[in-house]
Amino acid sequence: MKTLRILVLVHPSLVPPESTAGLTDQQIDDWRTEYDVITTLRTVGHEVRCLGVLDSLTELRTAITEWRPDVVFNLLEEFNGIVTYDQHVVAFLELMQQPYTGCNPRGLLLSRDKPLCKQLLAYHRIPTPQFAVMRRGIKFRVPSRLRYPLFVKSATEDASLGIAQASVIQDPQQLRDRVAFIHDQVGTDALVEEYVDGREVYVGVLGNERLTRLPVWELSFGSLAQGQAGIATRKVKWDRKYQQRHGITRAAAIDLAPAVVARLDALSRRIYRSLGLSGYARMDFRIRADGQVFLLEANANPCLAQVEDFSQSALSAGIGYQDLLARVVALGLAYKAEWRGDYA
Repeated sequence: MKTLRILVLVHPSLVPPESTAGLTDQQIDDWRTEYDVITTLRTVGHEVRCLGVLDSLTELRTAITEWRPDVVFNLLEEFNGIVTYDQHVVAFLELMQQPYTGCNPRGLLLSRDKPLCKQLLAYHRIPTPQFAVMRRGIKFRVPSRLRYPLFVKSATEDASLGIAQASVIQDPQQLRDRVAFIHDQVGTDALVEEYVDGREVYVGVLGNERLTRLPVWELSFGSLAQGQAGIATRKVKWDRKYQQRHGITRAAAIDLAPAVVARLDALSRRIYRSLGLSGYARMDFRIRADGQVFLLEANANPCLAQVEDFSQSALSAGIGYQDLLARVVALGLAYKAEWRGDYA
């Protein structure tokens, strides 16, 4: 790939330093993705600028009009603290006729709104847990058609915000309490699902029109699964001491029946198409003991840190980190946005 001018968009608090020398893993973790992406792009010869975006697009507009980047590498996960507003930043890039990496605005809209996403996927006959939405400001009613145990999470937030062992519900009183917690402490509507016990696996997908499915990756809960629910809390995902204490690991899924792998492949592609995703995404599934597969979430623009699931899964398929970022950039440059006038 030729040398490019690449503008990397990040949250202002996640603008990384030039070096990690003298810093602990805990200090680095917050901006590890941003550091990995920026340093790797510079290593391969691209001209890279980093721009922190909080609640204004003025500086972004200036950077685009004056510096004229070849592509914007989008690492934003929110705008002004609102997760569902990142799609508007991407829509702004399209209005500016600026190529960018990752998912398009419609795909972000459909995947970020979890109830809407589940309704759309149900139309396409993609298996997901039965669910109900508990709106803020609406009188609480126990959903009679759902079977316990239930799982309660935010209807819009990601990164396991608001998810804990208390999220797995056994009775109506627990349900009432946890829904109130999501409403009051997380500040969003609550999504209540039937809890699916089983193996948790992730399937990465790269592509726009043509799709590449990465090897199936698995989150193993270790000893945690013996006495508690196996769920991906924030501690499970990012607390190294907690992971070591319970033997929590993430690695290539083994011993999956060929029929299950084929099912995961087919479902991942259907989900990607149904939600209109582009660039790259990760599908989170549960596989029950009987082999039945359920989609938990579709994640547009998943974490691209070099040590995280998506990158490690790509590496196991022979796609090194530099190559992975090159593919993400190439997909961004090739995406047929409507302003190009050559879309299908």
